[in-house]
Amino acid sequence: MKYVLVLLGLAFMSGPLMAADRNSAHAQKTLQIYTQIIAMETSKNLGNVPAMANYLASELRDAGFPAQDIEVIPMGETAALIARYRGDNSSGEAPILLLGHMDVVEAMDSDWERPPFELSSDDKYFYGRGTIDNKFGIAQLTATFIRLKKEGFVPNRDLFIVFSGDEESGMVTTRMLAYERDEFAGAAFALNSDAGGGDLDKNGKAIVYNVQAAEKTYATWELTVRNPGGHSSRPRADNAIYDLADAIQRIQAYRFPVRWSDMTRDYFRETGSQLGGELGAAMLRFADNPDDLAASDRLALESSYVGTTRTTCVVTMLKAGHAENALPQSATATVNCRIFPGITVAEVEATLKQVVENPAVEFAMSEDPTESPISELRPDVAAAVSKAVHSRYPDVSIIPYMESGGTDGMHFRKAGIPTWAVSSVFMNPDEMFAHGLNERVPIDAFYDGLDHWSIILKELAGPGS
Repeated sequence: MKYVLVLLGLAFMSGPLMAADRNSAHAQKTLQIYTQIIAMETSKNLGNVPAMANYLASELRDAGFPAQDIEVIPMGETAALIARYRGDNSSGEAPILLLGHMDVVEAMDSDWERPPFELSSDDKYFYGRGTIDNKFGIAQLTATFIRLKKEGFVPNRDLFIVFSGDEESGMVTTRMLAYERDEFAGAAFALNSDAGGGDLDKNGKAIVYNVQAAEKTYATWELTVRNPGGHSSRPRADNAIYDLADAIQRIQAYRFPVRWSDMTRDYFRETGSQLGGELGAAMLRFADNPDDLAASDRLALESSYVGTTRTTCVVTMLKAGHAENALPQSATATVNCRIFPGITVAEVEATLKQVVENPAVEFAMSEDPTESPISELRPDVAAAVSKAVHSRYPDVSIIPYMESGGTDGMHFRKAGIPTWAVSSVFMNPDEMFAHGLNERVPIDAFYDGLDHWSIILKELAGPGS
């Protein structure tokens, strides 16, 4: 179903309608939490996520949330956090879940221009690992709960903060939260802070606001070549590293067929009309005719959009050999794929084997992939998001889209809980450095989004809603 919401008749503004009060108690509390959690190195296997969960729990308790309504759940070296905002049940509606993840991708201090685990800034950006993915969302949701509690807000149904601790790795906490917690099984829906948000062009003009309603399937294989090896002074015609390199080059050269859905065509039609220029024209041509190879080839050049048009597979890690003076006895490449909805994991594996064209290459799946459905956008959620977004950018269109990456949302969708990602951020997608070097978020985006979650939750769970 197509949802494009736009408020007409108001003059377009390149920036938000109203500037945020950066000195308000809410702004200061959000920045305090943001600063503290960016400084916590919550990459996998370091054991720091429980400390972050306990810090957030203490902030919520200090704001007046009863201790029995806040739960830190240790799971191995990581943890999950659940915080219940009790409603009066006057609406008779099921709870709303609010998702985010506390862990981050690893960052090597020596590679960064600034310390990755310290919130720093210049006149335009906040820098640090997790500034966008996803400690931005964690700070904003936690501070919003605190703000609403201090205002005396009583929701008409229960609201739950549901923060996972290993979204960037095994998603063990995510699976527990989605499949094993009885109080979540009947949730009305989930709103995810880890995706969605608005796109700005290079001049700061708001192009579109995206509601993530679907995700590609995340699947990873290890491709291994084995060999008897031998002394390095006696090279063999066959070599595990060379054979693996040949397989990698074949994968690099292969492009999966173009795929589309009504949702992706609507997305490109709206985004292209707003973006304009040569790239916008390619989007419009693709929306009108997905078989237009020139259009899909142009979109494939853009890291922000290539995943929206096809399945993608890329080599992300390598390991090989055991000694510098010995022929390699094995060589392994990790291949990560993001699979377009409707295409099975088995189909992709069969295609990769056909592309590699070497039966000696072993394929081993790293973990069970999760295939999740599309969440059709509810009118009440669409209206609440519209009110929040249009309070800043009155005439921007709001459209659902498919995420090229993966989030906790896939498991909640699979568990039968409709899930939409609706981050408060507005930024240029070309400046989205999540998982990369020098991750950053515009300072304006941080402050201008401070009311976003309050507006949404009051619309969905406030008196009379």
